[in-house]
Amino acid sequence: MTRAPIPFGTHEIGTHRPPVIVAELSGNHDGDLSRALDIVRAAADAGVEAVKLQTYTADTITVDADGPLFRLSDDHELWGGRNLYQLYHEAHTPWEWHEPIFELARDLGLVAFSAPFDPTAVEFLEKLDVPAYKVASSEIVDLPLVAAMAATGKPLVISTGMASLAEIDAAVRTARGAGNEQLVVLACTASYPAPPDASNLRTIPVLADALDVYAGLSDHTLGIGAAVASVALGATLIEKHVTLSREGGGVDSAFSLEPAELAALRRETDTAWRALGEPRIGPTAAEAEGLRFRRSLFVVEDVRAGDTVTPQNVRSIRPAGGLEPAAFATVAGRTFRRDAAKGTPLTWDLL
Repeated sequence: MTRAPIPFGTHEIGTHRPPVIVAELSGNHDGDLSRALDIVRAAADAGVEAVKLQTYTADTITVDADGPLFRLSDDHELWGGRNLYQLYHEAHTPWEWHEPIFELARDLGLVAFSAPFDPTAVEFLEKLDVPAYKVASSEIVDLPLVAAMAATGKPLVISTGMASLAEIDAAVRTARGAGNEQLVVLACTASYPAPPDASNLRTIPVLADALDVYAGLSDHTLGIGAAVASVALGATLIEKHVTLSREGGGVDSAFSLEPAELAALRRETDTAWRALGEPRIGPTAAEAEGLRFRRSLFVVEDVRAGDTVTPQNVRSIRPAGGLEPAAFATVAGRTFRRDAAKGTPLTWDLL
């Protein structure tokens, strides 16, 4: 099925180009605006297309309450036992930082957008004229919020961690009901970090076909292997969390890419996309030189007219130019009609 490309700032999302790479800052700024700006610079240096923020405060995403419902499980790998309000207060990106972050990103040629977590965040981001919106995995079930994002007319990138197909379909229908067809649905495992064997990348083409959308990957596995593999399954956008240093802190740093890894992701996804090519079998233009050196039958010692073709004077060797090797059974025992020097391709006119 042919889909029109989706405009994404100064780029496009579609099967006609390598996947758009989005560097997610999340809370890896560790409460420091200068660090956030350095992450943006690192993303630009890595050659990716976009950076993404998360727009919320502790009070817009939860309430200041405690108890089992408001704490992560004790055995959570990164944030065991943490209170939600305190964690979100630590991780949030202050709203007054958005404008300088977005301005720097645009100056560096990056698409800068965000995931709003409530309607006030949508209103705020509209004032900053963001070119796209992200629906976070946990917010996919908040259909009024999805509708508010979709109603802006901006492209929507929808993460699907934890969601059933019915819930994903409901979000897509809600966006379309608001008149928005510019949708990218991301396969996602909302586990931090996510084990590779829970990634189920084969979901990517299923999402694309079932929902008639572009599909991609929001990846929380360690490293870049899963993300690169997703290209072969049709990922048109790949999102990875980014930090300056995993040892340097930041709430998501343990499963985030460092700048050199982000650059490797950009490079290797480009390679993977180019390598997909077309579904065709046969020699390519790049193999022209190699074709010259396929095996064929050659005279391998000087012969005179009247000599018999034997395994000693005719063999299959490189390069090409003589009869195909399988023809030896036909020519063996025949005689040469003229002299031929060692290194002469065996052709029918010699026999």
